[in-house]
Amino acid sequence: MRILHVAHQQLRKYGHNRVSWAQKLYFGLIRNVHCVQAFSDRDVAAFEAPFGIRDLGKKKANQRLLQTVEAFEPDLMVVGHCDIITNETLEEARKINPSLVITGCNNDPLFVPDNVEKIRHRVDVVDAMFVSTGVKELTQFEGKRAKLWHMPNPVDSSIETFDSSAYDDLPADVIFCSKETTHTERGQLVSYLKDNLPKAVTFRTPGSFGEENVWGRDYDRALSQSKMGLNLNRQEAFHWYSSARMAQLAGNGLLTFTHQNGRFDEFMPPESLVYFSSNEDLQAKIVDFHQDNAKRRYWASRAREFFHREINSTLYAQYIVEASMNLKFSHPYVWA
Repeated sequence: MRILHVAHQQLRKYGHNRVSWAQKLYFGLIRNVHCVQAFSDRDVAAFEAPFGIRDLGKKKANQRLLQTVEAFEPDLMVVGHCDIITNETLEEARKINPSLVITGCNNDPLFVPDNVEKIRHRVDVVDAMFVSTGVKELTQFEGKRAKLWHMPNPVDSSIETFDSSAYDDLPADVIFCSKETTHTERGQLVSYLKDNLPKAVTFRTPGSFGEENVWGRDYDRALSQSKMGLNLNRQEAFHWYSSARMAQLAGNGLLTFTHQNGRFDEFMPPESLVYFSSNEDLQAKIVDFHQDNAKRRYWASRAREFFHREINSTLYAQYIVEASMNLKFSHPYVWA
């Protein structure tokens, strides 16, 4: 199948970027033997604009996308976080190629009002919309053109390559990486842990509490030096919602703690992720696993194996293709 993948490819980061869900989707599409053409809207806008000023290149980026549709003749267009591309351009793409199926993907949380409006805007024109929150939360977008689907944050075998569960001794016992402070009070939980974890527990917090943030390979190295990780989302009340952090932690073999409100126990195996309900509960469970290396390694290894087997970018990409094209599922996707 010929697939045009429209997303922010972060070309101008020159490698200094965090793991990208769009990159994992691109890798997965190729592994599924599709012919994939990437189109990075923000980068094209900057490349085409006078003096590289991206806002001056938005119109040209839309024109270049239509030029790409005409030249590449895709069967499917997957549209990620690409606000520069207008709905009018997507409608024009259909006129160029009437059989074209257009799918939207949104990997941002629904507690951010601007993001909800972005989804509302896209579901008018795309044939399917995939959102990284559970289907129970998507009823607000019903009644438009798009069929609604949940999508997880996957691991990728070429990206999540480390396995902390294989080691007894690593420099950090617990890690939490973040610099985001909007729409959240999770800093209070991190502060509580800072004050209440035993001194024997080494707790790293890159990006907050005076610790320098880590990106790219420094982020990878920080995870590879840690036994356990906190998957603290900015808000915890949304069904099957998690940032990409959970896949990055569990996929690298860190024992991963996540709030029970996400209800990931509905498809994750027992004794894999560690669910907590309160500050005190999380603190107690961290101490418990810190004192039992064998238990920590066992749970973490089970989560890592499950993510790499059932929530990987190859299955993730093929699920998006099959759901978009109304094909029979070729795999019993655990999140579907």
